[in-house]
Amino acid sequence: MRRAAVFLVVALGAMQTALAEPEVTIDPGGVSPAALQSITRAIDAITRLGEDQDAGEISRLRRRAREATISALETQGYFSSKVDLEVGQDIAGETWDIVIEPGPLTEVRDVNLEFSGQIATPAFASRVDALRNEWPLDEGMPFINDEWHDAKVELIDEVSRKDFYLARMTGSQAVVRTESSTADLTVQVDSGPRVRMGEVKVIGLKRVPRKLIDRYIDYTPGDPYDQALLDEWQQALEDTSFFQGAFVMLDSDPAARTTLPNGEVEMPLLVRVTEAPRRRYAASIGLDSDNGLRVEGLFRQNVVAGQPIWIETGAGVDRHRQRAFFDVHFAPNESGYRDSLGVLISNSDIEGVRTLRYGLGWKRSQNRKAAGDSRVEYETHWNVIAAKDRTRIAGFSDYEVPSLVATWQWLRRDVNDRYDPREGNLVDLGLGVGVTLDEGEPFYRSSLRLQQWWPVGRRDVLTLRGEVGKVWANTERLPEDFGYRTGGARTIRGYKYQSIGLPRGDAIMAAPALAVASVEYTHYYTERIGMALFMDAGDAAESFGDMDFAVGLGVGGRVRTPAGPLAVDLAYGLRDHRVRLHFSLGIAF
Repeated sequence: MRRAAVFLVVALGAMQTALAEPEVTIDPGGVSPAALQSITRAIDAITRLGEDQDAGEISRLRRRAREATISALETQGYFSSKVDLEVGQDIAGETWDIVIEPGPLTEVRDVNLEFSGQIATPAFASRVDALRNEWPLDEGMPFINDEWHDAKVELIDEVSRKDFYLARMTGSQAVVRTESSTADLTVQVDSGPRVRMGEVKVIGLKRVPRKLIDRYIDYTPGDPYDQALLDEWQQALEDTSFFQGAFVMLDSDPAARTTLPNGEVEMPLLVRVTEAPRRRYAASIGLDSDNGLRVEGLFRQNVVAGQPIWIETGAGVDRHRQRAFFDVHFAPNESGYRDSLGVLISNSDIEGVRTLRYGLGWKRSQNRKAAGDSRVEYETHWNVIAAKDRTRIAGFSDYEVPSLVATWQWLRRDVNDRYDPREGNLVDLGLGVGVTLDEGEPFYRSSLRLQQWWPVGRRDVLTLRGEVGKVWANTERLPEDFGYRTGGARTIRGYKYQSIGLPRGDAIMAAPALAVASVEYTHYYTERIGMALFMDAGDAAESFGDMDFAVGLGVGGRVRTPAGPLAVDLAYGLRDHRVRLHFSLGIAF
């Protein structure tokens, strides 16, 4: 009985050793990092199977591991490699020592790109030459399987994106000669006939007028097909805000095609849209240290009187400001400019300055991206506002001012994430000119805001922010938003909201000059939770020479959310010798 028990223990121990995942050591023999990574992935996938196999299957896994190594080498251009897998034992179980002699790297010797169909006619000779010149796998380059695949996909994509929608690859071959470590490549592309765009077929319109589609999709039936134009038209339709989805494509139904006398093909252009809801109601509630509790409501209606316009009306209330508005928005024009008209009534009471405003305005804006794959975005805004401000200043003289103001704002954004930047920069330039309508007194303004983000390590971020502004005027009767006040969560922390400016009576008025700078370092303990150290400094004064910078120092918590980071800051203002808490929280529904 004892002898049987000993045998069983030995057998179980042998089985556990056989079933354990083997320890693998790879001698790469000088292969490229990409090849070693490919080999490692292949071996890892096989060794994980070792736990699920009996001892009889382990030898099969060893053969598979060797074959997978050879296959991985071939995908990276090593077709003459020699691979040895030596099996051993240590205290943890079985070991595999994989020794690689990669041999010479296979290089491209000859490339033969063959074109048939209408693209092979003399009329497209320059395009064929361009396709040959742009082929990425040139003579003498390593023959890598992924690059060979990508090159073929790129080629057929370039042919089919313009003129030749029906293009297809009819054959491809890579002949590898191991004795010379060379590869001869052949690709055959049939462009088919040239394709022209026929009449537009629109699917999905209910309330939106057809003329909106025709505004952006502007061509003459019979024009040659160009996918870049279709992409541009589709993006323009999606940007109108009238559609939840828009797709612009050629109708691929063979029954819809028309063969022209010259052998070319005409295919209808298919526009498929899903309209946005006719009406939308929205509300939001928020709480922050600057404005206290904030409640807003919004109503929007798409398409008014059968025209491609939408209206928005709403109201908002917080501790410092109450406002109501009614805006009429027009669909973007062919250049992407968005125009709107609106009326506004607002009442504000900030640092002893109470202003009641009635306004009528026009706004034009444009958002665009830089060319190519650049992440740079541009925003441009033009505004013209006719308003009447009735201003009451605690402990000082009151005034009324009717004004006409025109402003221009240009913003350049180059960041890795629009809502939670970690790397990049932002430039915001603004200019303004106005006149009092009763006295004809002119006034002018300029401003510049800069912000830079630098990544530090894997998670941390260093942020620098700066802003300057200047007003030139021969009158103190300025519209409420034309001068500068600062202080609060988004400017100089450690001070009350807009409490830094010109003292007048018992109030703080907007000043002609502004300068603000900030530095912040944020350390994230996890991907979501972090802590920030910061210093803010600045002033709003009669002139830059009169400034006595207010400095705020502090520490804060950061929590990343889908809407951007939530910040809770505790700051000490050196001028006031007070500690203040700054935070914000909002919910939309």
